Amino acid sequence: MSDIQILRTADPESLAGFDAVIDVRSPGEFALDHAPGAINLPVLSDEERAIVGTIYVREDRFKARLLGAAHVARNVARHLETALVDRPGSFRPLIYCWRGGQRSNAMATILAQVGWRVTVLEGGYRTWRRHVTGRLYDADLPLKLVLLDGDTGTGKTEVLQRVAARGGQVIDLEDLAAHRGSLLGGLADRPQPGQKMFESRLLGVLDGLDPDRPVVVEAESSKVGERMVPPALWRAMAAAPRIVLAAPARARARYLALAYRDIAANRPALDAALRRLPTPPGRKRLEAWGQLADAGDFEALALALMELHYDPAYRRGARQDPRPRLAVLDLPRLEPADLDAAADEVMRIVARAC
Repeated sequence: MSDIQILRTADPESLAGFDAVIDVRSPGEFALDHAPGAINLPVLSDEERAIVGTIYVREDRFKARLLGAAHVARNVARHLETALVDRPGSFRPLIYCWRGGQRSNAMATILAQVGWRVTVLEGGYRTWRRHVTGRLYDADLPLKLVLLDGDTGTGKTEVLQRVAARGGQVIDLEDLAAHRGSLLGGLADRPQPGQKMFESRLLGVLDGLDPDRPVVVEAESSKVGERMVPPALWRAMAAAPRIVLAAPARARARYLALAYRDIAANRPALDAALRRLPTPPGRKRLEAWGQLADAGDFEALALALMELHYDPAYRRGARQDPRPRLAVLDLPRLEPADLDAAADEVMRIVARAC
């Protein structure tokens, strides 16, 4: 039998040395978070894991081990006949489970018998998670950040995307968190990932950045929807200079009416969001906003929300913000040509500043 090797670190460079990273946890565990690039070949399904665990705790440990071994044998056999059937003799997989215990060792033992050079990640998924928290909670990020700031509705996310299309380095927190970062920012077709998955995705982006080049990130709050910006990145953002986008209120209202048309068209979701405003709008105001929504006048609704909630909140934050402003870019409109011009100017400013 080939020897089973042990890997004790889970940094991307180490993981990249294998032909496949195989997560043998259940699909539910895998969906919550996993190492980058991992494929899920579970040795126990979610249901099987629950049943075996219940028997282990409440009935008989031997019975649980026997049942678990039977499930594992059948599941590994299925993977050998399907997902792994075309792998060559030189195949070098890395295998991990929750903590590098029975599930990963069971899979590794069978794959090693085939003749493949198998490695098990010591500590399993928890080793990857320690790597993530060490980078995003404890360490400092050596990045030259520039924040893209401005009132709600100034097209910051679209400008950020245009900067990326021009070869600029960006961190798109809203895309990573599947949320537009405001009270009405939920995406109907993309639920937010869990905090751990959000952090794994973020670390993957950070690992791909060149620390010698500037990085543009939108000036979010400390949370994007329900996902928290990890402390290391938040510290770097708190010290970064800003480029501020500015546009007339009417232009921003038109932009928001288009950008948030999915929420505006979903009355239950819209009503629920409006009731969560930090400044309670009151019954009459809610009724008036509802009438605007019913009439399809989402531009007027956006303008009302800006006046009551978004603009006052931004002004309060701006007065207390000590971060230097590199420039203020005035956008008379928010048409594609205006956003393109803003992206070009952002590229020039960050090149000079960093």
